[in-house]
Amino acid sequence: FGGPVVGYLAAAVLSGTSPAPEEFTLTAGEKADLLKLARAALTEYVTRGVEIDDLSGQDKFRAPRGAFVTLTRDGALRGCIGFIEPVLPLGRAVIRTAIYAATEDPRFRPVKAAELKDLRVEISVLTPPWEIDDPRLVEVGTHGLIVEKDGSKGVLLPQVPVDNGWDRETFLGEGCLKAGLPRDAWKKGAKLSVFEAIVLH
Repeated sequence: FGGPVVGYLAAAVLSGTSPAPEEFTLTAGEKADLLKLARAALTEYVTRGVEIDDLSGQDKFRAPRGAFVTLTRDGALRGCIGFIEPVLPLGRAVIRTAIYAATEDPRFRPVKAAELKDLRVEISVLTPPWEIDDPRLVEVGTHGLIVEKDGSKGVLLPQVPVDNGWDRETFLGEGCLKAGLPRDAWKKGAKLSVFEAIVLH
């Protein structure tokens, strides 16, 4: 459910045991505008092949921030792609990931115009990730997870273990599997990083 990661920069991961994430909030109006932006980006690209601009005028959308867009249809995943690192302004990141989720997720065929009315759009706005040295610091329901080892990387968003009823060990194991690693790689030297997210839909 975390989806492939497109265009992330791994260099910005912070080291440490568990620093407090930065304070970042979105008002109800900002959330509504961000969802409108994602929906408009999706519609315009799928129907006309046009990538829109962020004309929302929201100041927070101009600051670089990691983001994922997840598309579902009738409760089933239809596409999910995002940027872990803040490589684009938030508004542009949401536009780009909405388009990628609809057209570039290798697990699915590209979204067709006839499907648009049935798609549910979910946006996850991320804090920068930070590395942890103790798996017990992973908090189900709060943290997203990044597992890395031997050049492989797996990412799971914070809502994934909650939606699936996983405990911490299952979450860690599934993160390893997402990276193409053995389920117990988190016990055997895999690098663990976490992040938080504001999730809206």
